[in-house]
Amino acid sequence: MNRRNLLRGAGLVGAAAVVAACDSGPQPGAGGAPAIVSKQRQLKMVTSWPKNFPGLGTGAERLAKRIEALSGGSIKVKVYAAGELVGALGGFDAVSQGKADMYHAAEYYWQGKSPAFNFFAAVPMGMTASEMNAWVRFEGGQELWDELSGSFGIKPFLAGNTGVQMGGWFQKDINSLEDFQGLRIRMPGLGGEVLKRVGATPVTKQGGEIFQALSQGNIDATEWIGPWNDLAFGFHSIVKNYYYPGIHEPGTTLSLGLNKELWEDMTPQEQEIIRAASAAENDIMYSEFTAGNARALETLINDHGVKLKRFSDDILRELGAISATVLADAAKADAITARVYESFETARKSGIRWGAISEQAFAHARSLIEE
Repeated sequence: MNRRNLLRGAGLVGAAAVVAACDSGPQPGAGGAPAIVSKQRQLKMVTSWPKNFPGLGTGAERLAKRIEALSGGSIKVKVYAAGELVGALGGFDAVSQGKADMYHAAEYYWQGKSPAFNFFAAVPMGMTASEMNAWVRFEGGQELWDELSGSFGIKPFLAGNTGVQMGGWFQKDINSLEDFQGLRIRMPGLGGEVLKRVGATPVTKQGGEIFQALSQGNIDATEWIGPWNDLAFGFHSIVKNYYYPGIHEPGTTLSLGLNKELWEDMTPQEQEIIRAASAAENDIMYSEFTAGNARALETLINDHGVKLKRFSDDILRELGAISATVLADAAKADAITARVYESFETARKSGIRWGAISEQAFAHARSLIEE
């Protein structure tokens, strides 16, 4: 039996529909059923990233191309980098208002709408990439996210992850919490609130503005993502102290947000294409960051003289205690944030218990033979 007949026998639904679309474009279903994609769509995707920026910008482009490929060309997505159609932080409003069809961004950029959005990107001492995937997909996170974003006219999806991020670039040594006092540091989201409570001044700047702000002394320190992207931005040419771990973003989720009216206008097959493409990019981007960060860290240390430094256990404990307070305070903002926080915390604690005897235990065991 050839592939076309096999798919017809399966009713052209679910994953089979996606495979058929990718192989040979829109086709009629069995017995004259409607085509996989009912209409030609020309969609606009706005992003929070510089054009063609490694991992983030290229990931958005890859997602757009996969949607087009899976639809057999019936859904075309034009990607706009930050500033080309709207600003880096303007994607949410543009999609909500129908000025753009979808965005690729990090949800903590929308915390001004509700603090609950932070939990669907990254929060200090939160969850790793695998734990975030588990929560959203199997522990109630997606349903809460749909409710939250849906109230603004948006349908959200997991669509990328950077993994655990670095602690940042600092002009001076950080030996105690007192060293954060008076520090002007680029850090968005609730991570910025944690440092604010120890005396720092957090600043939110889009990626393309960070290098200039750091080089001109407008900020004293910055975090961005990790070695791969930090090397591309050239922070090492200004600052040499590179701290880890980044407790503010332990597994930063990137998202695809669609205008809800557009989503509801799509056929079930079109919707499945969006789901499949987003899920694929969520996995591929995380893999790419893992590989890219490992290579780039060696380059930063060996070729550029970067000094890799670890925050002390005392600093981490104190930041952890403050983080717990910040998250609990955020949960008081509104009813949906309280529910998201409760669900997130339940999943996080479960992940900690399992992780302690699985990946964490294995990482420790492996380190014993690598010393």
